[in-house]
Amino acid sequence: MAISVSQIPHGDPNVDQLYAETRDLRLNGFLLFMVSDLVLFSSIIFAYLYLRNSGQGWPPPGFSRLDVAFAAFNSVVLFGSGVTMHFALENWKHGNFIKFANWMVATIVLGAGFLSGQGYEYWTLYQKMHVSWSGSGIFGASFFTLTGMHGFHVFAGVIYLTVLLLQATNGKYTQHKHFGLTAGTLYWHFVDVIWVLLFSIFYLF
Repeated sequence: MAISVSQIPHGDPNVDQLYAETRDLRLNGFLLFMVSDLVLFSSIIFAYLYLRNSGQGWPPPGFSRLDVAFAAFNSVVLFGSGVTMHFALENWKHGNFIKFANWMVATIVLGAGFLSGQGYEYWTLYQKMHVSWSGSGIFGASFFTLTGMHGFHVFAGVIYLTVLLLQATNGKYTQHKHFGLTAGTLYWHFVDVIWVLLFSIFYLF
């Protein structure tokens, strides 16, 4: 019968070596996943920029500029969640579970807040500007595709972080062996970086 690393007593050099090798393999796999995700976003972003620069001005006639102020506020909420996630991991590394849990909850709440803001923006665009995914040409299709993909990643991240918090509460991780928390932090920072790109191309330029 196979024995997992968690079932072997801690302190055994062979166990520590096995964990280190497993962690490195998992980290490489996770980084490859994020690279593939970056390629997906990049291909659509480049296609959007090409089509945008081929048109006659932007946004197209009949559409006003997006609400930069609201998007900036929503961006601060998301970037703030990146800060809280950083502190969550650091407190776990230092063995402070209470602060870790508080920072994790703050990250989850801020992530959900960003999604709520995005949902409100979608509703406003549809109700007041009649912008939709299928009825607004390249402008609407590009905006809803890219921001929707990002929103789905945030949603998946909120679920992921909730699972990590529950796992940590149930003793899944230790102060020195916590790859899941490290992966969650990397994923959340990746989501922040992608939003920097999307916020720039849709709201600033």
